[in-house]
Amino acid sequence: MYTQMNIASPMPLTPRQDLILKTLRRDGRVGVDELAEQMAVATQTIRRDLSVLCEAGLATRTHGGAKLMQSGTAIAYENRRLQHTAAKQAIAKTAAGLIQNNTSLALNIGTTTEQVAEHLRLHSGLTVITNNTNIVPILRRTDLTSLVLIGGEIRLSDGAVVGGDALDTIAKYKVDTAIIGASSLDPDGAVLDFDQREVMVARALLNAARQKILVADVSKFDATAPHKICTATDLDVIILNAPPPAPFAARIENSQTKLIIADDPNHD
Repeated sequence: MYTQMNIASPMPLTPRQDLILKTLRRDGRVGVDELAEQMAVATQTIRRDLSVLCEAGLATRTHGGAKLMQSGTAIAYENRRLQHTAAKQAIAKTAAGLIQNNTSLALNIGTTTEQVAEHLRLHSGLTVITNNTNIVPILRRTDLTSLVLIGGEIRLSDGAVVGGDALDTIAKYKVDTAIIGASSLDPDGAVLDFDQREVMVARALLNAARQKILVADVSKFDATAPHKICTATDLDVIILNAPPPAPFAARIENSQTKLIIADDPNHD
């Protein structure tokens, strides 16, 4: 059985701590009361377990629980597909509802934008351009007018097409709507990503679109990334699964940016 080791100590995690870590990796955050009930132990026991995970650099404490410690690099793409799935589906359904048939659309790399593609299966007459190779098998058998995969270097970690050739291709298009995802959202309104090459592609897609939409779940406020795509007020629509932090909401309150909170049944 695999056990996660504390780098600062030779002591392995207990089976219960290992299970908590697996839950953190799946859900992104945990609550003390919920874990105590699920594992039939005292809340003080769970708090001690979370302290061990935090001291090991695997988690960070929050009010009433803990969240997964994220490094300055992106979580593995396949793992991201398994995180916050209900939120992504709610956001994607809302975004797809804003797209009319017989229009043109751009989608960038991201697990949420892939969910948007899934919810566009019943649309007709769409022209879709994307740098996300994962979207091709989702949409290739639907009633599209055209599906354009941007040419360029494929980033093997997630299937994104990036680089100068991709930018040159995007510059040839003007679409009705661009829907982008992001790796991180800052309460000051910054929309961020880990890879400068992907930032350049996302900016190009936004510049090529008449309507600019961001799709993101609120866990992105807990992540940090170094490269800025744009600010919230550069967008026409932002779709989240829950209300954002107060500074973010205040930043867009008096702007032309419309904030939509999708109906996420798993979020209070």
